[in-house]
Amino acid sequence: MLRNLNGPTVLTAMGAAVIGAAVAVMVTGTATPAQQPTAARPVQTPDGRPNFNGVWQALNEAHWDLQAHEALPAWVTQEGVYPYEYARVPAAPVVALGAAAGVPGSMGVVEGDGTIPYTAEALAIKQENRDNWIDRDPELKCYLPGTPRAMYMPYPFQIVQSTDKIHMTFAFSNAARVIHLDEVARPPDYTYMGHSVGRWDGDTLVVNVDYFNGKNWLDRAGNHHSEALELEERYTPLSPDALWYEVTLTDPNTYTEPWTIGMPLYRRLEPNATVLDYPCIEFSEEFMYGHVRRDQLVRRWEGETIIVDITRKVPEGDAFHDWYRR
Repeated sequence: MLRNLNGPTVLTAMGAAVIGAAVAVMVTGTATPAQQPTAARPVQTPDGRPNFNGVWQALNEAHWDLQAHEALPAWVTQEGVYPYEYARVPAAPVVALGAAAGVPGSMGVVEGDGTIPYTAEALAIKQENRDNWIDRDPELKCYLPGTPRAMYMPYPFQIVQSTDKIHMTFAFSNAARVIHLDEVARPPDYTYMGHSVGRWDGDTLVVNVDYFNGKNWLDRAGNHHSEALELEERYTPLSPDALWYEVTLTDPNTYTEPWTIGMPLYRRLEPNATVLDYPCIEFSEEFMYGHVRRDQLVRRWEGETIIVDITRKVPEGDAFHDWYRR
């Protein structure tokens, strides 16, 4: 019906509806079921600490690249008609995805001048990672995302808080971490998620994380670290439903000096907010192990306007392939 109305008429009708609804609420003192407020959660836990219990999520583009970047047609591109960086086009692995393969721009979350202080050798590795994203990014293989990457991936995570432990569970890769507020022995080996020990500084939760295995990336742009990485995370309440997350990264094997990222984390306010299973391990099996099949399973995709032919390549020195085919 609205398509038969002109612009001013639509705006007038919408305004009248809003005013009418407001008057109805004022007169009756009640709201419609969709407007009923939920019960307020306690701002503090019984021991007087900020209440971090709930489902949280970052709403930014940091999982693409921690640093500021322009929007891109894809993360895997090739030279287009003109030999300029801005004229590059999506490469074969992602061209069939169209706009869904695009990378949104970002102002970045790196504090200070916005740059990551890599050593010369580490910067070269970062660029190699970026150029070989599909082959190298641990996320595509559903490896544990590591810390801090797990905190700003585009998936929710849940915090369960007690007096001496804070548990975090993540949708991606069924990852989890425990922040120990008491004394606890170190793990027997280096880990993807690190070893987290926390303390309270007023209303700010301060967490020191180390014992990494050095196999994680920080984002899809190839930013990386070594096993020498040490983190200091700070979780500071901005409101009952928002935190400021700040983490300083120190790694003398990779960076010339410590550097910091910062961003808000938001509480999911849906009444039924929860962290659902995201079984990406199963989803990535063909991507990771399809090359060991005697007969290639995924060979071709054909749509109305495009055909994609797939040729699997065995990486040189692939011990798993050699073992499987014996």
